[in-house]
Amino acid sequence: MIDVAVKILQKNRYRITKQRLSLLEYLSHFQSQYVNITTVDHYMHQQYPGMSHNTIYRNIKEFEEMGIVEQRVRDGNAVVKFQCDFTQQHHHHFICRNCGKVQELKMCPLDFFQEQLPGCEIQDHHFELYGLCAECANLAKTSNK
Repeated sequence: MIDVAVKILQKNRYRITKQRLSLLEYLSHFQSQYVNITTVDHYMHQQYPGMSHNTIYRNIKEFEEMGIVEQRVRDGNAVVKFQCDFTQQHHHHFICRNCGKVQELKMCPLDFFQEQLPGCEIQDHHFELYGLCAECANLAKTSNK
């Protein structure tokens, strides 16, 4: 997946620096779970002590604009995850409230809402479902017995 991200950077005329590669490598570990951006910032500062916070946050923002990462706000904190599907940029997620696991949803509900808004032009949307993943739900069931 990193090779796809590198190609996207090259296509957008970004230099492939060791810092960017390191950031991509680290973020690639978070393809099925969001990570707090301050955690990413802390990791990058351990690897590159002279790297500024602004540089790290700017790169994450640019990665988001190019579709390399997905960024959200959860409980007032910025979180980020590596793109789970480079071929289908537009997709939605189910997010486990217990373990944080992210699962991609294959269907978009936009048509359902568009039908309820005749004459309106929906310009953007964001759709996520929250609950317990199968593993956490099973654990909850067995611990309640």
